Amino acid sequence: MHVDDFGYLLHLYYGTRSEGTMDYLPTYADRSGCCCSPHEAGTRTYSLDVLPQEFPFQGNGDLRSTLLQVRDANGTFGCDLRYVRHEVRAGKYGLPGLPASYADADTDGAETLSVTLADERIGLEVELLFGVIPEIDIIARAAIVRNAGDGRVTVEKLQSACLDFVAGSFDVITFNGQHCMERKPSRQHVLPGSFSVGSRRGQSSHQYNPFMILCDRDATETAGRAWSMSFVYSGNFKAEVEQTQYQQIRMQMGLSDELFSYPLEPGEQLVAPEVIMTYSNEGLEHLSHNLHRCIRRHVCRGPWRDAPRPILVNSWEAHYFNFTGDELVRLAEKAADLGMDMLVMDDGWFGARDDDCRSLGDWTVNEEKLGGTLAQLIERVNATGVKFGIWVEPEMVNENSDLFRAHPDWALAIPGKQPALGRDQLVLDFSRKEVRDNLFDQLCRVLDQGNIEYLKWDFNRSMIDIYSHATVDQGRVIYDYYLGLYDVLERLVQRYPNLLIEGCAAGGGRFDAGWFHYAPQFWTSDNTDGHDRMTIQYGSSFGYPCSVMGAHVSACPNEVNGRTVSLSARGLIAMSGGGFGYELDLLELNDRACEIIREQIKRYRSIEGLMREGLYYRLTDPMSDDVYAWEFMAEDGSEAIVNAVVAKAEGYGEARYVVPRGLTRDAFYREVASDRVYPANALMDMGLPLPVSSALYMSRSYHFVRVDE
Repeated sequence: MHVDDFGYLLHLYYGTRSEGTMDYLPTYADRSGCCCSPHEAGTRTYSLDVLPQEFPFQGNGDLRSTLLQVRDANGTFGCDLRYVRHEVRAGKYGLPGLPASYADADTDGAETLSVTLADERIGLEVELLFGVIPEIDIIARAAIVRNAGDGRVTVEKLQSACLDFVAGSFDVITFNGQHCMERKPSRQHVLPGSFSVGSRRGQSSHQYNPFMILCDRDATETAGRAWSMSFVYSGNFKAEVEQTQYQQIRMQMGLSDELFSYPLEPGEQLVAPEVIMTYSNEGLEHLSHNLHRCIRRHVCRGPWRDAPRPILVNSWEAHYFNFTGDELVRLAEKAADLGMDMLVMDDGWFGARDDDCRSLGDWTVNEEKLGGTLAQLIERVNATGVKFGIWVEPEMVNENSDLFRAHPDWALAIPGKQPALGRDQLVLDFSRKEVRDNLFDQLCRVLDQGNIEYLKWDFNRSMIDIYSHATVDQGRVIYDYYLGLYDVLERLVQRYPNLLIEGCAAGGGRFDAGWFHYAPQFWTSDNTDGHDRMTIQYGSSFGYPCSVMGAHVSACPNEVNGRTVSLSARGLIAMSGGGFGYELDLLELNDRACEIIREQIKRYRSIEGLMREGLYYRLTDPMSDDVYAWEFMAEDGSEAIVNAVVAKAEGYGEARYVVPRGLTRDAFYREVASDRVYPANALMDMGLPLPVSSALYMSRSYHFVRVDE
């Protein structure tokens, strides 16, 4: 960065580690035909519309997409931010009320750079925060906007991070999809104009993930430059890439400016959520490794961060709403017999919840359905030898519920307008403390009834009618809603530190770094079809470690698309998720299926640590290749798991080879099952042949251990 002669904070360079100054990179020329200059510049060769900036704002000549737009007390748009001061502090910054990565000065070498900019005319201050975690090559960015003046200031747009490139030919990679097919990679050339993805749905969304990569056009997994931004936030967002009139590139990310208008009275502040950034000059693979380490070690918290997760069976696809306590106990008995650790009781256990049209908001146990109290059911399940977990959807309410009848104004709904329904439910106004307190107390009364060790937190609709009875400034509601959500989650984490929480939003609709600050895993998708999960988990792996992915084996034909995939392949694919389990009626399985599941559980336990903590390699692309292959490698190269599933069947088919990466050069590796020793160089140059077979979804898993002699 560079503070120029006029006090503007210019961005110079973000790339390979380098010493020296880079203030030679910006160029100055007379472009007055289309660019404006600050009044005091006194020259036509200076314009913020051309210069690379660290925190571009609207109001002094930069007509590209900016990070900040404000209106003063008179309703006038525009500000003029100049450098005031900076300081370097030991340790990584935190953000009040918001999730953020964390790191220690002593153990991680982390530091924080704080840079303050100000506009004296309207009394506006912006503190830019840069958190550096050198161990994993991460720079995190956030900003705090403060009203230090005498009148109201309204923030109309606020984003957290910007990278300006003075030159380059790039691709942008985003991760898009829909319900039941999230985070498919989409790669396209950056062309003149503005490209953006985002969410206006009140959640980070199935459609566009708040994670983006900018890379060289010829960048691959193992070569080329790449930059990424990951938003540590679960609500509306916007990610943009703009190529300007002079072929410069701006990459930025932050809060969506749609449905957003945030007033600040004198003395108030607004915090822009964190963006995690990293850079690689060794391709996409190295970039992903940096991000995986960051989320695993510096975003996830608590005892479950580094611990093996329980292998569970979820009751949903076994019974849906139609279960009794006795049926759940029988399911738990079978789970214990197969070697599983936990039974999760899904939707249908509370109020009059026999379908999805009623009782959300009434978190009271239906003892008639369970055949006794919740405490009694938990004791019966624990007596089989498995743990007990439970499903909730606390942010939602049905109109047909006692809570809604008592407090209709607690739901987000526009007065005088019939609200839009999603799954026959409305969204509770978590921007209001009394709503949060009520739901938190209800949850605690449930969790205190017995030995509940897992909580699945669901969220099954988008936000449409954005209106809160608690404020006249409706443009602040969604932001305040997420402050409220994070408040409840933090209170849960503090009160129940050993509770394993898994997030869900109709599957993967809120799969973002913000969530992982409170819980170490998220339900990756409602689609558990093994074939589709290849692409879903592949795309997710670019920005997120496998340890945070909830992945279950479900019945076939699959309930989403009717496809049949072999039980062996379904298990191998699901084992790549940190939240491994099953979601089917175990009592309907034949003896052969039970035998396969026992072997899957035994194998998962033996390699779980390597898959949770190891480096992840995308060996093939399931969107285009006939074989889906992936690898987990110990950081010291001592062992590796190489997995492959054949996704295309051919009679008298060709031989297919899987080429591992990351093995120790010139070493030898023993494959555990066959006891055969292989030279690492040959494996990484030519690969390992899969059995020649015409079977669709044939799967293989190889465990390599480095030979020391």
